Amino acid sequence: MKRLRLGQKLWLAIGAAVVATLAFSFGLLNYFYRTVYMKEVERTLIAEGTSLARDYRGGAVTEAYRRQIEWYDEKSTATILLIDNPRELSACFPFPVHYDALVSGRDRETLLAGKPVVKTGYEKRFGRRVMAVVVPLLDGKRLEGAIYLYLPLADVQEATKRAAAAFWPLAAIFAAALLVVGRRMVRQMTEPLQAMEQAAERMAEGRYEADIPVRSDDEIGRLAEAFNQMADAIAKEDERKREFLANVSHELRTPLSYMKGYSEALLAGLAKTKEEEKAYLRLIHRETERMERLVRDLLDLARLEGQSVPLERAPVAFAQVIEDVIATYEPIAAQKRIELACELDYDIIVNGDADRLEQVVRNLLDNAIRYTPEGGAVTVRLSRLSEAEGELVVQDTGKGIPKDQLPLLGQRFFRVDRARTRKEGGTGLGLAIVKQIVSLHDGAIWFDSDLGRGMIVFVRLPLVREEE
Repeated sequence: MKRLRLGQKLWLAIGAAVVATLAFSFGLLNYFYRTVYMKEVERTLIAEGTSLARDYRGGAVTEAYRRQIEWYDEKSTATILLIDNPRELSACFPFPVHYDALVSGRDRETLLAGKPVVKTGYEKRFGRRVMAVVVPLLDGKRLEGAIYLYLPLADVQEATKRAAAAFWPLAAIFAAALLVVGRRMVRQMTEPLQAMEQAAERMAEGRYEADIPVRSDDEIGRLAEAFNQMADAIAKEDERKREFLANVSHELRTPLSYMKGYSEALLAGLAKTKEEEKAYLRLIHRETERMERLVRDLLDLARLEGQSVPLERAPVAFAQVIEDVIATYEPIAAQKRIELACELDYDIIVNGDADRLEQVVRNLLDNAIRYTPEGGAVTVRLSRLSEAEGELVVQDTGKGIPKDQLPLLGQRFFRVDRARTRKEGGTGLGLAIVKQIVSLHDGAIWFDSDLGRGMIVFVRLPLVREEE
């Protein structure tokens, strides 16, 4: 069985709603005319009959009273008869009613109790319904006569027919207008969904472009806007993955080509002396270490981004961590004649992973020392900004980078001077790892630099508040 599309389902729903609305409206109209109006007719007839019955003074029905009823009959829209013999009541009904059925049982008790009896029946001769009311004339507990009133209900039926004659053309116009508006609404709802369906099929094939029209500010419009944003994000992520794979291939190609070339030279016996052979081996070893660092950093970054290695949070004396890292870099700084200074607040306690925080400090200090020339200076400061936040600042006097490239810092494999960085052994992943670790600690990192005036790195982290 063929499945219905959303637009077809909406059309069926609108059509069913139109039919149900029209049927209900006509039924309600018929109810008001047949029920409410009939109740009004009944109330009027009872009121007229009761008013006339009040003029009856008991005893035999007088001729004057009969003429009064006849006079009122000429003025009233209903037919009014005075019956002085209750047994003649059945003969007065314009529709078949037997005397026994009228005066016996519950109806007789009703009349003797001084209450009117209401009857509604169908008159075959005229093809319409008639409502009749019998109001008793009581002399004590004796039924001396009755006032009989009846009114054809043809007026009600004719009014219903007239209303129906006006109702159906208006209903047709209403239905047509509703269908036109419904068609527009269905198109407005389904076109973005159809566009999303087509875009999703293209995305399944690897084409991530999407331009879903946003024509409203409702749920459909917001869904279309969110779909466009999702498609853009997926396209950017796909581009990043492609760029990442290209960068990894490029980064691995260089050391592999070195290793392959020098190893082939050794195998071919091109090294003429032992010193030259050792030089080839040192180059191969250097490139092997570089590949090892690259693979290690890639795996580390992947684990951090995928959060496959959860942080082991605990209160950490951050100043002590920084001091331990600085101690390991002092020989390297001394070898390059770089002044390594620090200003640390030892009261700062960070709720974090000590090993990962140490990794942050190592990467930042390694970059600062690596890109600071001989005779320069590197300063590390840790201070409290507030009761809830501390700040780590790593500043160097290196070459710096242009301001327009600051937003690119922290991207995978980004280097300002690619040739110089390769020579010095960087992988281009250190700052990306730092940014990810800081983010996992609910912190923030940003950079300030300019050519010729070094680099400043700011890292802000939430602190453990002291209990009062």
